[in-house]
Amino acid sequence: MSIQPRKVAILTAGGLAPCLSAAVGELIRVYTEASPETEIICYRSGYKGLLKGDSIKVTDDMRAQAGILRRYGGSPIGNSRVRLTNVDDCVKRGLVLAGQDPRRVAAEQLRRDRVDVLHTIGGDDTNTAAADLAAFLRSHGYELSVIGLPKTIDNDISPVRQSLGALTAAEQGAKYFQNVVSEHGASSRMLIIHEIMGRHSGWLTAATTREYLRFVDGGVFVPELGLSPERWTVHGVYLPEMELNLEAEVERLHGLMDKQGNVNLFISEGACVETVVAEMESRGEPVQRDAFGHVKLDTVNVGGWFSKQFAKQLKADKVLVQKSGYFSRSAPANETDLALIERCVVHAVECALRGESGLIGEDDDHNHQLRAIEHARIKGGKEFDLRQRWFQEILVRTGQKIGRPRKAAAV
Repeated sequence: MSIQPRKVAILTAGGLAPCLSAAVGELIRVYTEASPETEIICYRSGYKGLLKGDSIKVTDDMRAQAGILRRYGGSPIGNSRVRLTNVDDCVKRGLVLAGQDPRRVAAEQLRRDRVDVLHTIGGDDTNTAAADLAAFLRSHGYELSVIGLPKTIDNDISPVRQSLGALTAAEQGAKYFQNVVSEHGASSRMLIIHEIMGRHSGWLTAATTREYLRFVDGGVFVPELGLSPERWTVHGVYLPEMELNLEAEVERLHGLMDKQGNVNLFISEGACVETVVAEMESRGEPVQRDAFGHVKLDTVNVGGWFSKQFAKQLKADKVLVQKSGYFSRSAPANETDLALIERCVVHAVECALRGESGLIGEDDDHNHQLRAIEHARIKGGKEFDLRQRWFQEILVRTGQKIGRPRKAAAV
């Protein structure tokens, strides 16, 4: 059955990913083509804008230029990390008054704005929060369709096969390291650590390594002049799902350092993070957490911890720790991601016109069919499967022994 939504709202939330701008533009474009009478508004800065009633009305001129958003990264309508169930944080930030329930405030704003369809572009927290709002409104006699798009460069939303923007982030992280790796010539014994985003899942680090190795494989080198693929390649990959046998890795990498004078390591920011946090707490150091209770990984400095574990043991003369996160997550979507975004957005609008709700994605439990996945099934923190053949091939190249896969702790 086809319906004609009178008004749709769009918001982006959480951290940035190379899909937000393009997804907003595509939603505006597809609605303009499929249902031009439908009014469109965008809440500024995600749930913050919804709580404050701060929105942008999409005009005819904006509709005509919506395609331009495909060329840019970031989110033109703004992001924020707001957890509607964290009442104290919402009060502290001035988003609601003391005694108010943020969920009720947000739901009542949607009702005042007469929104029929809410499109959320974000991770599992963003989309499950939207589902809670819909349930609240439904219990009060107001029907609202909530249709999400899966955004996370970690690619860790279950049961979504491929989240929007993650492939671009991996490509950009590899591009970032193509320049950084040249620093190995700055010292006769150089340790370079490339820290990559990924709290619970090592997918992005693994995929970034895969993309970077493709660059190395396609390169032309002159070993006689010191320009050798052995010095440019990746010598170790460390993910939250992997156990770290420090003694064995030190022995393996020490031989490489002696032989060629440099070692390049790719690590997830969530690798061994519970060990780092435990050490900080044992020293009485405060561990900062965000509104969702997650450890603020940029304050923990996992890359620095890894450098301390390896630098002295490898007798490195110089250590360089570089983070590609902000570079990679802020990029515009590449062609592969743009194609996926377009497919998901078209399906999202079709679902809206049928009055359906869910998170649009290729469902792992339904033969990777593109569908509106039920909100009750959405979960974050999907672990990367270390058994995948392409990752096993990476480990063969680095010479690592995978050991026993480990369960990442909640941090």
